[in-house]
Amino acid sequence: MRIILASQSPRRKRLLQQFGFEFEIMPSFIDESSTETNPVKLVEDLAFKKANDIASRCSNSLVIGSDTVVVHNNSILGKPMSNMDASKMLNDLSGVQHQVHTGVVLIQTDLNSNITKTLRFSEMTRVYFSELDQTEIDDYIASGNPMDKAGSYGIQDDWGAAFVKKIEGDFYTVVGLPINRLYYELKEHFPEIIQRRNNNS
Repeated sequence: MRIILASQSPRRKRLLQQFGFEFEIMPSFIDESSTETNPVKLVEDLAFKKANDIASRCSNSLVIGSDTVVVHNNSILGKPMSNMDASKMLNDLSGVQHQVHTGVVLIQTDLNSNITKTLRFSEMTRVYFSELDQTEIDDYIASGNPMDKAGSYGIQDDWGAAFVKKIEGDFYTVVGLPINRLYYELKEHFPEIIQRRNNNS
């Protein structure tokens, strides 16, 4: 069975490599616009759309889809549309806590490309930012790093990491793929995947 990551995120790619899996990358380019206001439903729905988009074209596969959003004051923050948008997000997050939700969907297909199993789950981590001044924000935006990330920052980036005072929850949920939860869901529902990985290690 092929393992396919339905994402072009280099961060998710590195996490799966860290896991020791052999997998392929087939990014999904679905329309991610949505009017959904519940962050848990939003990330799981978008993760499903990504995984389903790829699964519909792949036989004998396990497709992994994932999506991440930042929530602050009950507002969902996706990827910034402009430098000004990124600056507003980072100013809003400065000195306060917010939540990061990551949804994951696993879709298994048979030899005829029929879906035989679907599993969805999500994790949430609280993130606390230090107070940021505008110069720090402007320099970070000038680096280009915020522009492809929900909430306009990456906890794994040089600058983004410096902004984070502490977290409550899984660090990898903030990066974009909750590895601990993924491992145990695979172990329970797709044990052959874990066994194959262990045999190859």
